[in-house]
Amino acid sequence: MNEKTVITIGREFGSGGHEVGVRLAKKLGIKCYDKELLAEAAKESGIAEDLFSSQDEKPTSSFLYSLVMDTYSLGYSNAYMDMPINHKVFLAQFDAIKKIAERESCVIVGRCADYALEDNPFAVNVFIKADLKSRIERVKKLYELNDNKAADYIQKTDKKRASYYNYYSSKKWGEAKSYDLCINTADVGIDGAIELILKYIELKEQNI
Repeated sequence: MNEKTVITIGREFGSGGHEVGVRLAKKLGIKCYDKELLAEAAKESGIAEDLFSSQDEKPTSSFLYSLVMDTYSLGYSNAYMDMPINHKVFLAQFDAIKKIAERESCVIVGRCADYALEDNPFAVNVFIKADLKSRIERVKKLYELNDNKAADYIQKTDKKRASYYNYYSSKKWGEAKSYDLCINTADVGIDGAIELILKYIELKEQNI
């Protein structure tokens, strides 16, 4: 694998996307950034890490965001100070993702990483999905929930992830054209997903 390759993973809740990321990184001998990205961004930005956790993947009013960002883009230095904390968190994560990708090969889970690295020729952007029944079974086991509570948890988490992604990026969460590779773990399993990603990387690097 090229030493500059960065694999980003978007995922439906309960599809095993996090596990795919962790095991893929271990197989390749590189780091996997998920919640770890929050600590990295906090260290780089000087914003308290607990604020990153509380604001993680949470959008707010698009009108307010546009207003503040328009002012920020015009170069007003106090615009950043007036920016809502979740936008500061997003920008800090965005910067952290770019810096991490510049210094090392890694796997990054969620947080619009594919959008942050859309101009990076070495980025491989993956979306992990599965049918609802399979995800309910996985979430039930992981969180000791019944069917109804697991389904509700999945719906709310996916809605939050989609809102965050669609809000901050110019793409649509879960839409095939937003990614290089979309994998259904209900069909191929976690190991199969890892094999497919590795094969994709191998084929891509033959053509770089």
